[in-house]
Amino acid sequence: QVQLLESGGGLVQAGGSLRLSCAASGRTFSSYAMGWFRQAPGKEREFVAGINLSGDSTYYADSVKGRFTISRDNAKNTMYLQMNSLKPEATAGYYCAADQSLHAIVGLTSTPIDFWGQGTQVTVSS
Repeated sequence: QVQLLESGGGLVQAGGSLRLSCAASGRTFSSYAMGWFRQAPGKEREFVAGINLSGDSTYYADSVKGRFTISRDNAKNTMYLQMNSLKPEATAGYYCAADQSLHAIVGLTSTPIDFWGQGTQVTVSS
Protein backbone atom coordinates (compact mmCIF):
# COMPACT_ATOMS: atom_id res chain seq x y z
CA GLN A 1 0.00 0.00 0.00
CA VAL A 2 0.98 3.61 -0.65
CA GLN A 3 -0.64 6.42 1.30
CA LEU A 4 -0.73 9.82 -0.39
CA LEU A 5 -1.45 13.12 1.33
CA GLU A 6 -1.86 16.35 -0.58
CA SER A 7 -1.35 19.81 0.85
CA GLY A 8 -0.89 23.38 -0.32
CA GLY A 9 -4.28 24.14 -1.79
CA GLY A 10 -6.13 27.35 -1.04
CA LEU A 11 -7.68 30.51 -2.41
CA VAL A 12 -5.64 32.64 -4.79
CA GLN A 13 -6.38 35.47 -7.18
CA ALA A 14 -6.12 34.97 -10.92
CA GLY A 15 -2.51 35.37 -12.01
CA GLY A 16 -1.22 34.13 -8.69
CA SER A 17 0.73 31.02 -7.76
CA LEU A 18 0.37 27.99 -5.52
CA ARG A 19 2.61 25.03 -4.79
CA LEU A 20 0.99 21.72 -4.07
CA SER A 21 2.76 18.89 -2.29
CA CYS A 22 2.03 15.18 -2.17
CA ALA A 23 3.69 13.26 0.64
CA ALA A 24 3.87 9.50 0.23
CA SER A 25 4.31 6.81 2.83
CA GLY A 26 4.34 3.07 2.63
CA ARG A 27 6.16 1.25 -0.12
CA THR A 28 9.16 2.68 -1.93
CA PHE A 29 8.18 6.02 -3.38
CA SER A 30 10.80 5.86 -6.11
CA SER A 31 9.17 2.70 -7.49
CA TYR A 32 6.10 4.65 -8.61
CA ALA A 33 5.37 7.02 -11.41
CA MET A 34 3.38 9.92 -10.05
CA GLY A 35 0.84 12.36 -11.34
CA TRP A 36 -1.52 15.19 -10.57
CA PHE A 37 -5.15 15.18 -11.60
CA ARG A 38 -7.98 17.62 -11.00
CA GLN A 39 -11.73 17.53 -10.88
CA ALA A 40 -13.98 20.55 -11.06
CA PRO A 41 -17.62 20.44 -9.94
CA GLY A 42 -19.77 18.67 -12.50
CA LYS A 43 -16.80 17.59 -14.57
CA GLU A 44 -14.78 14.42 -14.93
CA ARG A 45 -11.39 14.03 -13.33
CA GLU A 46 -8.66 15.09 -15.78
CA PHE A 47 -4.93 14.58 -16.09
CA VAL A 48 -2.80 17.60 -15.23
CA ALA A 49 0.82 16.42 -15.08
CA GLY A 50 2.89 13.27 -14.72
CA ILE A 51 6.45 12.38 -13.82
CA ASN A 52 8.50 9.23 -14.19
CA LEU A 53 10.28 7.29 -11.42
CA SER A 54 13.51 9.26 -11.50
CA GLY A 55 11.93 12.62 -12.20
CA ASP A 56 13.77 13.33 -15.42
CA SER A 57 10.73 13.00 -17.67
CA THR A 58 7.60 15.09 -17.23
CA TYR A 59 4.29 15.31 -19.06
CA TYR A 60 1.61 17.99 -19.04
CA ALA A 61 -1.90 18.61 -20.22
CA ASP A 62 -1.94 21.23 -22.97
CA SER A 63 -4.00 23.54 -20.75
CA VAL A 64 -1.19 23.89 -18.19
CA LYS A 65 1.98 23.66 -20.30
CA GLY A 66 4.35 26.50 -19.59
CA ARG A 67 2.58 27.49 -16.38
CA PHE A 68 2.67 24.35 -14.17
CA THR A 69 5.78 22.39 -13.19
CA ILE A 70 5.75 18.91 -11.69
CA SER A 71 8.73 17.63 -9.73
CA ARG A 72 9.60 15.00 -7.17
CA ASP A 73 12.13 14.52 -4.40
CA ASN A 74 12.62 10.79 -3.88
CA ALA A 75 14.73 11.39 -0.78
CA LYS A 76 11.76 13.14 0.82
CA ASN A 77 9.07 10.87 -0.64
CA THR A 78 7.33 13.96 -1.94
CA MET A 79 5.98 15.21 -5.25
CA TYR A 80 5.22 18.83 -6.06
CA LEU A 81 3.15 20.88 -8.47
CA GLN A 82 4.16 24.49 -8.91
CA MET A 83 1.25 26.37 -10.43
CA ASN A 84 1.88 29.84 -11.85
CA SER A 85 -0.32 32.32 -13.72
CA LEU A 86 -3.39 30.62 -12.34
CA LYS A 87 -6.70 31.08 -14.12
CA PRO A 88 -10.22 30.79 -12.66
CA GLU A 89 -10.78 27.64 -14.73
CA ALA A 90 -8.08 25.94 -12.66
CA THR A 91 -10.51 25.88 -9.73
CA ALA A 92 -10.87 22.22 -8.78
CA GLY A 93 -9.95 19.53 -6.33
CA TYR A 94 -6.39 18.42 -7.06
CA TYR A 95 -5.43 14.81 -6.50
CA CYS A 96 -2.08 13.07 -6.55
CA ALA A 97 -1.78 9.57 -7.90
CA ALA A 98 0.79 6.79 -7.89
CA ASP A 99 1.16 3.84 -10.21
CA GLN A 100 3.96 1.50 -11.17
CA SER A 101 3.11 2.26 -14.79
CA LEU A 102 3.80 5.72 -16.20
CA HIS A 103 1.49 4.79 -19.06
CA ALA A 104 -1.39 4.56 -16.60
CA ILE A 105 -0.57 7.99 -15.13
CA VAL A 106 -0.45 9.77 -18.49
CA GLY A 107 -3.48 7.94 -19.86
CA LEU A 108 -1.85 5.69 -22.43
CA THR A 109 -3.68 2.73 -20.90
CA SER A 110 -7.12 2.41 -19.36
CA THR A 111 -5.80 0.47 -16.39
CA PRO A 112 -7.11 1.94 -13.13
CA ILE A 113 -4.47 3.88 -11.24
CA ASP A 114 -3.18 2.07 -8.17
CA PHE A 115 -3.29 4.77 -5.49
CA TRP A 116 -4.98 8.13 -4.99
CA GLY A 117 -4.77 10.84 -2.40
CA GLN A 118 -7.77 12.51 -0.78
CA GLY A 119 -7.31 15.76 -2.67
CA THR A 120 -6.72 19.41 -1.89
CA GLN A 121 -8.96 22.25 -3.05
CA VAL A 122 -7.63 25.03 -5.26
CA THR A 123 -9.86 28.04 -5.82
CA VAL A 124 -8.84 30.81 -8.20
CA SER A 125 -10.85 34.01 -7.97
CA SER A 126 -11.27 36.35 -10.93
